[in-house]
Amino acid sequence: MLCSLHIASAGVTMTDNQDLMKTNNFQRKMSPEEVDAAGLDADSISFVEHRKRLLANSWYHIPKPLLLNIFQYLSAPELTSAGLTCSTWHQTSTDDLLWRALIRKDFGVKPSTGIQGQTFWYSEYKRLSYHVPHYQTSELKKHTDQVLHVSFAHNGTMFATCSKDGYVVVWNAQHPVAIKYQRDMTKFCWKFTHFSQFNQSDTLLLVSGVHFGLPQSTSGEIAVFSLGDDLELQCRVLMKPYDICGAWYSDQHFLSGDVHRLGHLESQSVLWLNKASQETASEHIPIMNQMFRFYNCNGSSVRAAMFAYCSVLDHGDSQTLCDSSQTSSRERSPNHSEDDKSNYESREFSDSLYDIQGTSKRICGSECGPGTEDFEPCANEIQVTERCSDDESDISELSETSVETEFSEEDELCVQEDKFLIFTTGSNTYSPHQIGIKRIKPISFPRRMDPGLPFRERIANLNREYQPPNENPNEAQNANAEGTDYDEVDHLIDLHGHIIGMGLSPDHRYLYVNARPWPPGYVVENPMMPPPCAQEIDIHVIDLGEMKEVGKVLRSHIAYTPFNECFFIALDVCNEFVASGAEDKHGYLWDRKYEICLNKYPHQDVVNCVAFNPRDSEMLVTVSDDCTVKVWHSKNRSKELGFDTKSLSTAHEVRSNCCGHRSTMSSVRRPANAEMKRLISRFPVQFGW
Repeated sequence: MLCSLHIASAGVTMTDNQDLMKTNNFQRKMSPEEVDAAGLDADSISFVEHRKRLLANSWYHIPKPLLLNIFQYLSAPELTSAGLTCSTWHQTSTDDLLWRALIRKDFGVKPSTGIQGQTFWYSEYKRLSYHVPHYQTSELKKHTDQVLHVSFAHNGTMFATCSKDGYVVVWNAQHPVAIKYQRDMTKFCWKFTHFSQFNQSDTLLLVSGVHFGLPQSTSGEIAVFSLGDDLELQCRVLMKPYDICGAWYSDQHFLSGDVHRLGHLESQSVLWLNKASQETASEHIPIMNQMFRFYNCNGSSVRAAMFAYCSVLDHGDSQTLCDSSQTSSRERSPNHSEDDKSNYESREFSDSLYDIQGTSKRICGSECGPGTEDFEPCANEIQVTERCSDDESDISELSETSVETEFSEEDELCVQEDKFLIFTTGSNTYSPHQIGIKRIKPISFPRRMDPGLPFRERIANLNREYQPPNENPNEAQNANAEGTDYDEVDHLIDLHGHIIGMGLSPDHRYLYVNARPWPPGYVVENPMMPPPCAQEIDIHVIDLGEMKEVGKVLRSHIAYTPFNECFFIALDVCNEFVASGAEDKHGYLWDRKYEICLNKYPHQDVVNCVAFNPRDSEMLVTVSDDCTVKVWHSKNRSKELGFDTKSLSTAHEVRSNCCGHRSTMSSVRRPANAEMKRLISRFPVQFGW
């Protein structure tokens, strides 16, 4: 019986002969000779007989401390089964002391870690084991090449995948998963698609990809599709480099970017705000507006841009950041006085060719030319474009007309809250090793663009300002760059490693960053030769309210490619978990509360991206170089969907043998030389100058 099996190990031992005789005589009546031999008195005999009567009919009367001592040696499944015996055992089996010990034993939670939130240890153990994506419920094989990215719609009803086969595919998220839309982007001269994002209302889909071209080309493009009866193209915008990726600023406006070379290892990154529906009825209706222009050194550039809401900040932090943002050299409030406004407009109109040629070229779908390098941007300025007309009198007539600069009250940008622009950049080398954060005040488009000065006057201004070139062109470019007013980054957070992925928590309070750390005490001697990065991938947690790194560095996943060939490994965050891909043929999942690794999701090749269903954290999608898209559900959700779990593939549960969340290099298989060459050849493009 259970008591007889565990009575000794539970610590219930006797200290003298009388107690020993009590135990041995629980199950039978003692004879008078045995009583005399044992030397028991009347009280001892009465105690033994009383205990025998209590235990004769049921285990119900076993004291709870004794049951707790016995149950502490049971595993979680055994403890759950014991709780089905009776109400007393059920109450004892759900005791918090037992489940706290099991969580620390099975998941490697440190004893000093307290319970998070208003809950019980039993509920926490159930959440960590029963409500975590575990079963592979679908394996989708539509793509014929490496699948690079996956993203969910905000309503959780569909998700999109991008692949090196040039397709973007939109899937229904409900079981059974099926294709809803698909589009072949190679028809637009795209080499492959590598990023997608749904707008807030889930009516538009932003897709970014890479153009066909020379091996060292970094040219890319953003395409926006409407999600109606079919994927209907709304607009296309050039982007360079392509790993800016693009992001939705509002429901109808998105971000794009350009980079322009200034000199040796020097450049400027220009970020644009674009309308998703670009009108063609009038050439004077603005469809894009310059947001920021940043100066880059040592071959670096702005990459992987995204937006975060500032509503998580308290009043003090918000006011501090607001003051810092207002003192920035390039940000400008949309509500100026009339004098300031007139002076600003006259100064802009008196500039030389300005950005007129660059803007017109960009609208036509070409790369901005050198004419944009002397452009002075403003976050809310009126974009000026050149009217493509040979009739100077018409241009003069238009320039004398009044320009409508009042913003539409119905414009959705007017009601946008302050946001953070978050991107990766660098200062010591071209390798992205810093997180840049810039606060954005509300932005609005003017209803009508001013055509600017007549063509002859602009040419005359250029001739007056022309100066003979310097003997050293690089010195001339550097001097020109030093005299140019660029936007200042509000915060720079150096992670001292190669950044390969970022993800925001659902409340936009925390930023999770994948980075491969550099060696301690590294020194960058050559900007084109960054320090070697580790194979382990660290997940850093940055508090956007405090603007500093917090929490524990999570580590389990691995990357093998060398420091000069690192590619993007995306991660995703939900309310309870954080997941990431890896190059060791697994996806990984951690618990945000206890900072422990829970599951590994196997693939046959590199796992490039993972994504949670925003409406159901018990559903996870992983994509890989093995050309497959795998859908994972928790044990609870798989049971609700009616799956036969015995026939499903499962994730690898990570328990205390991995010490919570850290793994050692001795337990990791290093890829063979042929596999290493294949990994290195995935993305041969380098973005250093």
